[in-house]
Amino acid sequence: MTIAESVKILRTVQQVRQWRLQRLLNGKTVGFIPTMGALHDGHCSLVSQSLKDNDETVVSIFVNPSQFAPHEDLDSYPRTIDSDLSILASKFRSSVKQVDAIFIPKISEMYPSGINLEISKQRGAFVFVKGSSEQLEGVTRPQFFRGVATIVTKLLNVVQPTNIYFGQKDAQQCIVIKNLVKDLLIDTNVRVMPTLRESNGLAMSSRNQYLSPQIKQESSIIYNALKSGESLYYSKNAKVESSEILTQIKTVLNLNPNFKIEYVSINHPETLDEIDYIEPGVGALISLAVLAPKENSDGHARLIDNIILH
Repeated sequence: MTIAESVKILRTVQQVRQWRLQRLLNGKTVGFIPTMGALHDGHCSLVSQSLKDNDETVVSIFVNPSQFAPHEDLDSYPRTIDSDLSILASKFRSSVKQVDAIFIPKISEMYPSGINLEISKQRGAFVFVKGSSEQLEGVTRPQFFRGVATIVTKLLNVVQPTNIYFGQKDAQQCIVIKNLVKDLLIDTNVRVMPTLRESNGLAMSSRNQYLSPQIKQESSIIYNALKSGESLYYSKNAKVESSEILTQIKTVLNLNPNFKIEYVSINHPETLDEIDYIEPGVGALISLAVLAPKENSDGHARLIDNIILH
């Protein structure tokens, strides 16, 4: 049995709304996992959690153009819809519960006014969460969180889930979405699940597909660097200067010239304000982005990761 035969595939906003209305009338809770496809075990862990928490679960697959700048990798971003559907069918075939619906819209469904990658040429409604979108990822990708906040708002309006699930790997995104849901009074619980990692510690990501097996293995240095900063902090058992932790992490990353540091930052775990000291009981979010060489290409894959200190 294919997934098309066992799971409802929804293509339009109206189909999703009809599906959701029936669950609402029946008093069913709904879990929602928004994705851009290229599914991996990290996504599947979010699906598994939703299956545990909710009566029914819906997954969306949509490569969102508004979070890409004109020079970024929208055209080359992995689009693997057949294997995505196969993963969702096979991964949970033996489960007591399975995914109930998959929403696969066209761009015209999600952007009825059309969408241009250049902000100056865009028309229609967009959402920007001030205070948590401008720093970290927002420095090098200034329109990224505007696009994320916009598409998540649209999807929440359509699906109206009881719970929506994200991975801790995208730490800043999680904070943006939490603020979005709070400030726009959206009746949904934002659930943040731990980062799933490869056996060498590399955070699972759709962009890992860009890496050669050798570079993928060498990418263990990213998590090792974060862990070295974590170990230094906990060894002090006291307030520590952020600069000391940053130096430690950068020293480890610089051991491999294949990886170019874009940023390493230490921020307050809730406000994302930069902090000069890490205090026990307050903690910090340590996040980074590095550029790794793509397989069979002159370009680079941009890899992000983070760790939370307490």
